[in-house]
Amino acid sequence: MVLQQSPSQTCCSYRKTLGMRSVTSASWEIVVNEVNFVRKCIGAESSQDDLWGKLICTNFKVSFIPSEVPSKQVFVGCFKIAPLIIFCVLFLPVNDTKGKKKILGSNQKLKFNPTELILYCKDLRIIRFCFRETGPDSAKKVCLAIAHYSHPADLPLLFGFEYQGRRYHESKGQRVNGASPRGGLRTPIFDRPSDWDREIKRTGALEWRVCSINESYAISPSLPEHFVVPVSLADQDLKKHSIYFMNQRIPLWCWNHPNGSALVRMASIGDPLQQRKIDQKIFSAITKSHPQRSEVIKSDLDKCLPNIQDIQSAFTKIRQICVIDPFEESEERWLSSIENTRWLEYVRAFLKHSAEMLYLMEGKNTSVILQEEEDRDLNCVVSSLVQLMLDPHYRSLIGFQSLVQKEWVMAGHRFLDRCNHLKKNDKDESPLFILFLDCVWQMMNQYPAAFEFTEAYLTVLSDSMWIPLFSTFLFNSPKQRAQHLVDFAKNKAIPQGEDQVVYFPPVWDWSQQFSAKDQTLFNNPMYVGKGVACVQNGEVKSFRRTKKMYSSTLRGTPASLRNGLKVGEDSLTRRGSLVSELKPDFSLVRDESPSERFFRDWFSRPADQQSLLIPLLMPSHLALWKLFFLRWVPEACISKGGPITAYHKLSQLVDEIEILQSKLRQYKGPSPGGTPLPSSSGPLSDQRRMYFKASFPPSPPDFLTSSFPFTPMGNLCRRSGYGTPISKFLNGARIWLSTETLANDAL
Repeated sequence: MVLQQSPSQTCCSYRKTLGMRSVTSASWEIVVNEVNFVRKCIGAESSQDDLWGKLICTNFKVSFIPSEVPSKQVFVGCFKIAPLIIFCVLFLPVNDTKGKKKILGSNQKLKFNPTELILYCKDLRIIRFCFRETGPDSAKKVCLAIAHYSHPADLPLLFGFEYQGRRYHESKGQRVNGASPRGGLRTPIFDRPSDWDREIKRTGALEWRVCSINESYAISPSLPEHFVVPVSLADQDLKKHSIYFMNQRIPLWCWNHPNGSALVRMASIGDPLQQRKIDQKIFSAITKSHPQRSEVIKSDLDKCLPNIQDIQSAFTKIRQICVIDPFEESEERWLSSIENTRWLEYVRAFLKHSAEMLYLMEGKNTSVILQEEEDRDLNCVVSSLVQLMLDPHYRSLIGFQSLVQKEWVMAGHRFLDRCNHLKKNDKDESPLFILFLDCVWQMMNQYPAAFEFTEAYLTVLSDSMWIPLFSTFLFNSPKQRAQHLVDFAKNKAIPQGEDQVVYFPPVWDWSQQFSAKDQTLFNNPMYVGKGVACVQNGEVKSFRRTKKMYSSTLRGTPASLRNGLKVGEDSLTRRGSLVSELKPDFSLVRDESPSERFFRDWFSRPADQQSLLIPLLMPSHLALWKLFFLRWVPEACISKGGPITAYHKLSQLVDEIEILQSKLRQYKGPSPGGTPLPSSSGPLSDQRRMYFKASFPPSPPDFLTSSFPFTPMGNLCRRSGYGTPISKFLNGARIWLSTETLANDAL
């Protein structure tokens, strides 16, 4: 039976060690408080489906243990309600029968006895408990305990620092001589020159070199110790110019196109008198690195993209509509509310600007510099999207993880501040990484055969930001990470010189969270080799587009600098332009610009899934990422519906094909140049790539819903789901194949 709960909450590596148990000196997890006779509220209008049981708070999670086995209708296939990692709690209001209300924080006092607790979570869950039958002191104590551990005062107080220290020492026996380096981690961390050397060779960037002038963070605290610069730029020149860049963030190489054009990112220069001189020096070095000495264009992202406050505001609004507010009376009003949040508008803006940069590199053979004031927010999104569109390597699982590690983690994105982990400054909070993942999902939705990973993987990756057991999303910079982990190693008696990846691993070691079978949910059964057309909505698409569709994609280059000199004006204004651009009938445009011709030619050919990808950018091409925004909403959950129905059937077909191929190999041997298949040694069932195995009949199992592998059951309902506008909308907009189509195909 599948336990349909958040994978990020069922980390297999600590299922044994983090179970509920008595407090002992050797415990990694400590039960802080628990209270009996608690009612877990399921419905907002009725209490008939509510559950009674015990609420337990530990230093790691909040668990609810029902006193009776829930019915199948309440929670499918699970006898124990999925725990909530306490670090995932966003805020927790409490109130009593007299109308007193308070939002609890760390080290706060509570002067009344609460009768209700609501947990609003960072992963968009809402969970409500009632304490009307419990002792007043018990309810108050458990509420204060949850508030305390969900609002840590400092990073070393997080559970992960205790957990990883004990895990390191208890696993010493497993680390023997000859063990694979870095625990077998395949994703490069880019904390060593060798990782950058391999990336230079992979992209053919022959005129670029690894630079280590920032060792021990001597130049900039937010840059990695090693990065890539043009061969023609000497270390002494970089040191001399670094003082003029914001936070000494000198230009960083991101990627090289096969035609020789380079993608570079940098912070702004604070001194206007020095800007032109330094710009010319940088531009000259990048030009020399190009085989044709092509020109360089600089794009100022601060002038043509939404700022972090706009993005935070849009996310707050769309979270309110999708998760908190009652549904509107009409489908049109609900969709208009989604549009008015501007979240999808901002997603489109970043995809559009990234496509513009793609055109410059692919279509004009031009190197591009992305400039942002501090080079730590908008640059992370755009540089990642440009590489994702241009390089199929980054659309593989390992490649995508290396992209995030390179352009976000090591480039110094402020995860600590932008995620507001310590809840110290709400003004710095902004979900830029979630916006990036949404942009990736939009491309996956348009080209589902081009990506090795699934949307379940993207959603689990977003959830991993709230699991304080890994180093990836906890810190503001490589220097901050290194300092905290050095102190951590001293406190836990870890030998000096031990690899930080070993004693405080990144999130990329998924075996610490999931079993091998669970990880197969990350594998996309439609991921194919070179030259296969895209399958979308159950049909093979060649992506031939009319001029009306492609000409609105790009219309000129945004505010930019050619070899240091500004040319043109913004083509993307801050407000209103994303919709107004699409109103004219561009099929009547006679004077076709080079960019329009480039995109017309590209969209007129079948899309090569293993080459560059260009997203479709009309509003009708962008959709709400339902698995992320609506997975916890019971009213939006469709039994045996949504993308999972197609995923289920395709996985079974792929599994059956691989079984047949394996059997054929036993007779003929592997074909030259064939796709690598599981070896014949060992049982085949242990090595199969698909989560759903070939079986007959191939009908979807009962536990499949549109929220799979998550479940909204046990989360707070706001209204009966039958006949609501949102349920009608979701049932009428199933992605890929409908349940009826699958049933007919199975006959």
